Amino acid sequence: MSSVTDPSADTLVVLSRRNVADGVVSLELGPRPGEPPLPHWEPGAHIDVVLPTGVTRQYSLCGPTDDTTRWRVAVLYEPDGRGGSRWIHDNVREGGELRVRGPRNNFPLRPAARYRFIGGGIGITPLLPMIAEAEAEGADWSLLHGGRTRSSMAFLSELECYGERVTVRPQDEYGLLDLAAFLGDPDPSELVYCCGPAGLIDAVEAHCASRPAGSLHVERFAAVAQGDSTDGTAEQPVEVELRASGVTLTVPPELSVLKALEKAGVTVLSSCEEGICGSCETAVLEGEVDHRDSLLTDDERAANDTMLICVSRARGGRLVLDL
Repeated sequence: MSSVTDPSADTLVVLSRRNVADGVVSLELGPRPGEPPLPHWEPGAHIDVVLPTGVTRQYSLCGPTDDTTRWRVAVLYEPDGRGGSRWIHDNVREGGELRVRGPRNNFPLRPAARYRFIGGGIGITPLLPMIAEAEAEGADWSLLHGGRTRSSMAFLSELECYGERVTVRPQDEYGLLDLAAFLGDPDPSELVYCCGPAGLIDAVEAHCASRPAGSLHVERFAAVAQGDSTDGTAEQPVEVELRASGVTLTVPPELSVLKALEKAGVTVLSSCEEGICGSCETAVLEGEVDHRDSLLTDDERAANDTMLICVSRARGGRLVLDL
């Protein structure tokens, strides 16, 4: 995990903290007085929040993209998580400081004439700036937003201004989201964007299976279970050459490539260590990758020129990385 000594992390001031739903706090972060404005970002971007505990967590930016004075994130309290959200809820206050990296965008909004947005719970956060951009561009769009209860769904008041384009369906009032009715028949001019819990994303993927490749874009909170080797063979040692460093090492079956590099004293940015955030993405110069991430597209995997070294390994036992 990354630590607070990470030189790539910047210190930002907590400008505000608000409770925006049951178990959800909204934080606005800005530069210290006298420091440069925040960098520009695009809808779908997130930042890494590097906590004093050494834990790093990713949160989607969900405020106006043109505001360089502050970034807004929302943090859901997860009692069964690994402690990041608990620390933020218990310790972060207005006037305090947080160390962050980014922004980085693994979930960009592609140009389209028509969008269908589907948000589940806190998964509404990356969709908010996407909706604002779609509206500004004059695109045809609609949102289906679900959650456990209405009181658990953040930013509902901000969505009211869009009128009938937004359909809010708390589960305790309506049951499961009616994806078939919302998505309708496949439309080649339409892109579908979904963020939320694994069950929702799996259901949306099933409904969109007959749509053209590239029509569906999702962002997951947790990695898809991959097992061991994706080709069903037993785990094998991997020889990894770091071309720029002039180092070659053997990664044993019980270690990830990332952990083996760290053990050898090679520093690589990392965060989730589950193959979902993209911070450890590394260029591949030679060798065939056994992709086990939940981030790269099928086309990116087929290109075989990048990998997430926290989870992916090699087919054939050898890789050359641009490190």
